[in-house]
Amino acid sequence: MVIGTFKHDVVVVGGCGHVGLPLAIAFADRGQSVVIHDVSDVAVKRVNEAELPFGEDGAGPILQRVVAQGRLRASTDPSIVASAENVVMVIGTPVDEHLNPDPQAIPRVLGDCAEHLRDGQLLVLRSTIYPGVTALVERLMADRGLVVDVAFCPERIAEGHAMTELFSLPQIVSARDERAQRRAAALFGLLTEDIVVLDPEEAELAKLFTNAWRYIKFATVNQFFMIANGRGLDFERIRRALTHGYPRAQDMPGAGFAAGPCLFKDTMQLAAFDDNRFHLGHSAMLINEGLPLYVVSRLEERFDLAEMTVGILGMAFKGGSDDTRSSLSYKLKRILGFKARHVLTTDPHVTSDPELVPLDRMLAAADLLVVATPHPEYLDLETDVPIADIWNVLGRGVRV
Repeated sequence: MVIGTFKHDVVVVGGCGHVGLPLAIAFADRGQSVVIHDVSDVAVKRVNEAELPFGEDGAGPILQRVVAQGRLRASTDPSIVASAENVVMVIGTPVDEHLNPDPQAIPRVLGDCAEHLRDGQLLVLRSTIYPGVTALVERLMADRGLVVDVAFCPERIAEGHAMTELFSLPQIVSARDERAQRRAAALFGLLTEDIVVLDPEEAELAKLFTNAWRYIKFATVNQFFMIANGRGLDFERIRRALTHGYPRAQDMPGAGFAAGPCLFKDTMQLAAFDDNRFHLGHSAMLINEGLPLYVVSRLEERFDLAEMTVGILGMAFKGGSDDTRSSLSYKLKRILGFKARHVLTTDPHVTSDPELVPLDRMLAAADLLVVATPHPEYLDLETDVPIADIWNVLGRGVRV
């Protein structure tokens, strides 16, 4: 039973980012009164001006509409947390430089805004969390004497596709008791009819398993690529042949940098949770994180990098995105910085990196190019400069 009255339906804490903002827009689009609390003055200002702080297909027009209708606004004032019945936290669990997760990250943020939580609220943990954090938050609420229902409802969207997948993908809902579960299901039932119920510990592992599974699949094909490439063979030609008309191989992706803010981090969280016995996860990390070094080592065998200007095409962590978080393009840049005479970088989507140069300037100056991110803008690239294209963006096969 909800205690008291609230001015707004939903507040999204940390809600101006890639996970929180699409969710806030989606709830507002379904008729909810939504507010966002975020510490970034710049991001809050842009949202209140109905301007997306990042790229997200289809989100811009909806944001403009719901802001104009008064159903969505953002604030840096933490007291706004008290104004909504449903509090959605999109603060995740980070890993440190030693690859250890910090399970206290969410409790710390909650501690900062706990004075603004009110009896009767539903507190939803949304981002990936270390197993056991839901129970930790439940204890924190109880220790503070708050009558707050706690649920973990992990996000499942692919960046860039949020405004489709929030409404089409099943939503996992988990809570310790029936009331919290029912309230969380009703909240996310506004977005999708397909609700899957788990216990909190099951849901925490389900999220980690999902991202680790994808990370391992990418590592497998990257290892296949290195095996084929080491024998002078075209991996993409092999992959296309074995997947052609063969249903049991249809889920085999192409080779390429497996990065971003989730896959590596969540695989390492799962490894830590299993007392570092997740050998498959660690192996995947070594393969995926080692691919930039492998590419540079192979290029060293063919070219005198010390006398060359190398251009890196794409700095976002995936094609069509402007998000550079955990992008292996930057690892490639650092390695080439030791090996090559000069390194130039370009990206048609990224606006946050002042060192980027226009594509035409790169093409005029580079002696060698590396396709690091498979942006569609590179599909029709024409140049006589040698290109290392592990993604097969140019359709010429995959060899380094």
